[in-house]
Amino acid sequence: MSSFAAPAFADLHLLTVLAQTRSYTQAARRLGISKASVSMRMAELERAAGVPLVRRTTRSVGLTEAGQQLVDETQASFTRIEQSFSSIKDLAGTPRGVVRVTAPVALGRQHVAPTLAAFLQRFPDIRLELDLNDRFVNLAQEGFDLAIRHAHAPPDTHVAWVLCPSRSLLVAGTAYLKRHGAPRHPSELAQHQCLLYLRDTAGQNWSFERGTGRKAEQTIVAVNGPLRANNSEVLREAVLGGLGIGLLPDFSAASHLAAGEMVPVLPQWRPHGFFGERVYAIRPWAPRVPRAVQCFVDHLRLALAPGFTGDAAQA
Repeated sequence: MSSFAAPAFADLHLLTVLAQTRSYTQAARRLGISKASVSMRMAELERAAGVPLVRRTTRSVGLTEAGQQLVDETQASFTRIEQSFSSIKDLAGTPRGVVRVTAPVALGRQHVAPTLAAFLQRFPDIRLELDLNDRFVNLAQEGFDLAIRHAHAPPDTHVAWVLCPSRSLLVAGTAYLKRHGAPRHPSELAQHQCLLYLRDTAGQNWSFERGTGRKAEQTIVAVNGPLRANNSEVLREAVLGGLGIGLLPDFSAASHLAAGEMVPVLPQWRPHGFFGERVYAIRPWAPRVPRAVQCFVDHLRLALAPGFTGDAAQA
C-alpha cells in the first residue's frame, strides 16, 4: 500500500490537470513532463482504479463518470495544497517561480517585451514564459498565470488590475488621403477603402461619437475594404503603405502618428465600442496572488502607466 500511495497522489493530481486542460499535450506542458508520461501515468491510474477514467477522442480528452467523480472529490484538496505550498514559497526573501503570461502580439512586442530585461534583472529568481497570441485563451485551462488584454471590462470571475488607459484611433497615410481625399463625416467612410480587424461577421460597423453628455452625437457606419487581419501590426503596415483608412489601438499607431508617418482621420469624432478602453492584467480568481505574479503586475503598472499617447490619460 505504501509503495502505491506516492505515485497515486501524483497521478490523481495529473487527472485534475487533465480535466482542466482537456489535452494530453497541454497537461504535459503545464506539469513539465512528456506527453508519453501523461498517457502512461493515466493508464497506471486506471489499472489501479479498476475502471476507465479518461475518454479519448481524436480532438480532445474527456472524463468518464468515474473520472469526473474522482476529480470532483479531490480537486479542492489539491488546490489547497498548491496554495499552501505557494504561500510557503512566498515566505522566502526573494520572489521566485515561473510566471506564464499571454498577451496580444502587437501590445506584447511593442510595449511589454522592451520592459522584460529590467524586470528579470531585478528579480533573477523569477522565470517568465510569454505567449504572444491575439486569441482569447482560457487561462485556467491552458495554465496561464496572467493575461494582458485591452478590454472594456474584465470578466467578473477574474482578478484584474488596470495597467493604463487605451483607445482606438482612426488613421490613414498621407498618400492615401492625397489620392482619395479625407472624409468630413463618418458616413463618408462607406465610400472609402477601410482596413478591418478580422471578426466573425461578414460585414463590419464602426461607431463614432462627437460631443459629451446630452449633446453627444452618435453614428454607426458600415465599412468595407481590401484587407482584413487579426493583428493590428498588419493593419498598421497597410495604413503606412497607403492602402486605406484603419481603426487601430493606440499602442500600434501612436509612435507613427508622432513621427508624421500617418495622420488622424475625423479627429473630432471618437471611435468607440471596438477595442477596449483600458489595458488590464487579468488572472483567474484565487484567494491569494502568488508573489512572483504580483511583482510582475506591479512592474507592468509602473512601466505602462504613461499610456501610449500624450493625451491617453484624458481618453
